[in-house]
Amino acid sequence: MSDEAHHATDGAAHGTLRDYLIGFGLSVVLTAIPFWLVMERPLAAGPTSVLIVGFAVVQILVHMVYFLHMNGRSEGGWTMIALIFTLVVVAIAMTGSLWVMYHLNANMMPMPHELRSVP
Repeated sequence: MSDEAHHATDGAAHGTLRDYLIGFGLSVVLTAIPFWLVMERPLAAGPTSVLIVGFAVVQILVHMVYFLHMNGRSEGGWTMIALIFTLVVVAIAMTGSLWVMYHLNANMMPMPHELRSVP
């Protein structure tokens, strides 16, 4: 059996050992740095939280590129279009949910203990 018989002919990207090792190395680094930030606490809580979220987003991108092989060329770009559509729908749902929760909290009637005046 030839080597070509083992590869799919659908045009999807296939990772090489080098790609997987790069992805694994980046994943380890992108996990170790936030772990160090939490354990050693070199920064205040706010900047640490922002950095951890930033590293998480970068790690998601690393996994999508190096392990899921998502790019603009695979499957004629439909995987990337589907991802962008999903992100837009999730952003709309999250923004709308946060907006509704904020306004429900701001416009809620006061509780009985809040009606009493404190001497």
